[in-house]
Amino acid sequence: MLLLKDSKRVSWQAVFSLLIFVFMYLPILVLGFYSFNQSPYSATWQGFTLDWYLKLFSDDRILSALQNSLIVAGCAVGISAVLGTLMAVGLARYQFPLKNLYRGIAYLPLIIPDIAMAVATLVCLAAFAIPLSLWTIVAAHVVFCLAYVGLVVSSRLTNLDPHLEEAALDLGATPTQAFIKVLLPQLMPGIIAGCLLAFVLSLDDFLIASFTAGSGSNTLPMEIFSRIRTGVKPDINALSVMLITVSAIVAFLAELLRISGENKSLEL
Repeated sequence: MLLLKDSKRVSWQAVFSLLIFVFMYLPILVLGFYSFNQSPYSATWQGFTLDWYLKLFSDDRILSALQNSLIVAGCAVGISAVLGTLMAVGLARYQFPLKNLYRGIAYLPLIIPDIAMAVATLVCLAAFAIPLSLWTIVAAHVVFCLAYVGLVVSSRLTNLDPHLEEAALDLGATPTQAFIKVLLPQLMPGIIAGCLLAFVLSLDDFLIASFTAGSGSNTLPMEIFSRIRTGVKPDINALSVMLITVSAIVAFLAELLRISGENKSLEL
């Protein structure tokens, strides 16, 4: 009787999980299906084609927006990797006044709505009379990328043995040498995972970029939004499918690196 109840409970859990996955991923499957539609309108199906994917690589506006997005994401992630790692190590290893307050402020961009961050950044730039350009987008993206990289590196730090650095110092290493040769190699999986996550978030951001972009510095999400005002066409479907695929692969690699890093630290 008990086994029958357990089987019923598991079956309901499976059905509920299936419904959740259908609700989450059915729109993506429909999007992918219509990206191969031969019709220039998404509402009717007229046959299978790969033309929309091929046309993306000859669209100058799309390529220019993609280049801008890659520049913004690459610069923001590069800066955030250095500052986020130093911030996480400082918060984990050192004591200083108002440490808890600083920790809360440092990770505040994780919970602040994007629209609030976008407006606050625009007001700050206007207050200092800084002209909007591609580099103001980079500066704005560093704010939230820094928080994500710092969070992932902090979670990695909690699984490390702090006595390894102390042993290196006892053996004659300087604090800088202990950080570079002992701590940094152990943090590298977390740093890479945080950078990959921040790269995806920066590449997909629309709100903050649209508020801080100057004229002629459209990013890829901004270009997509400007085109769907007249209706969603198969070329936008194809571009969206490619973005979703790249984002999923990068997120999977980030999670894989994080898990492998935690397993190695447990083995040590």
